[in-house]
Amino acid sequence: MKRKLLIVAALLVNVPTAMAVNYIKPLELKQAFENNKPMIVVDIQPAKDFAQQHLPGSIETNAFPATSADEKQQLDKALATIKASADPVIIICPRGKGGAKNSYEYLLSQGVTESRLQILEDGISGWPYKELFKQGR
Repeated sequence: MKRKLLIVAALLVNVPTAMAVNYIKPLELKQAFENNKPMIVVDIQPAKDFAQQHLPGSIETNAFPATSADEKQQLDKALATIKASADPVIIICPRGKGGAKNSYEYLLSQGVTESRLQILEDGISGWPYKELFKQGR
């Protein structure tokens, strides 16, 4: 019995845990735009998608899906702005899932405090307020 408990305990220690992240709902972000709330919007969409639609004031990084070192390094385009401010950082990705979480984790590793980081829930594809979209670069 002790041996079984040790094996189970060893397995549990090695199971990766899901990282808890902070999300922002589309309505909350829309209200922040409408109220001119200070924030840094970091957009990781691919270049083609960013050119078609992005939110006002977004910093284009093209880091999606932020899995490789080169993709994560694209986020460095936003780091100077982020580090020079105490404003919230909103991460925008196609669907608000893996790429956003990878970006969130990378920014944490670069010293950005977790209390400042938020991911747009459901990403740009779930954004219901199309009238706020900008096109081009």
